[in-house]
Amino acid sequence: MSNRIISYRGQIAAGGLNTIPLHTNNGKTGYKVVKFEALSYYPQGTSTESVIKIYSVPQATATDTINFTDNTLLAAMFYEGNSNNYYLTQTVTIFDNVKFNQDIYVTCTSTDGKMNYYIELEQVSLTEDEALVAIVKNLRNEQ
Repeated sequence: MSNRIISYRGQIAAGGLNTIPLHTNNGKTGYKVVKFEALSYYPQGTSTESVIKIYSVPQATATDTINFTDNTLLAAMFYEGNSNNYYLTQTVTIFDNVKFNQDIYVTCTSTDGKMNYYIELEQVSLTEDEALVAIVKNLRNEQ
C-alpha cells in the first residue's frame, strides 16, 4: 500500500466526543496526523475560545487543559476568534508524529457552543511488529 492522505471533517459540540473509526481486522494499516484545523461554527457572530484535542482512547469528559505528558494525546489545538473585528485572533496546533492503527477520538471545549474540525491522516503500511506494538500500546492505554 502506498502512503495516501485521507481526510475527515465534522462538527463537535462543546463537551462532546466524536469517534473516527479507523480500526481494521489485521491492524496492518496505520495512520499519522498530518493536518489538524478548526473553524468556529459561527465565526462572525460570536467571539470564541476553544480547545480541540485528538486522543487514541475515549475520554470520560472534554477538558480545556492540555497535558503533553499524556501519551494518549495525539493532537491539540487552541482556537481564538474575535467577532468584533471579524478575524481569527489566534490558532495554535500541535500534533505528535506517532503511528496508530485504532480509532481516534476528538474532544472539544468551546465558548461558542460548537466547532468544525478538519483532520488529514497519512495512511501507512505497518509491519507485523509495528502493528503488534500499536495494538498492545492501545490496549495498555485503555486500562
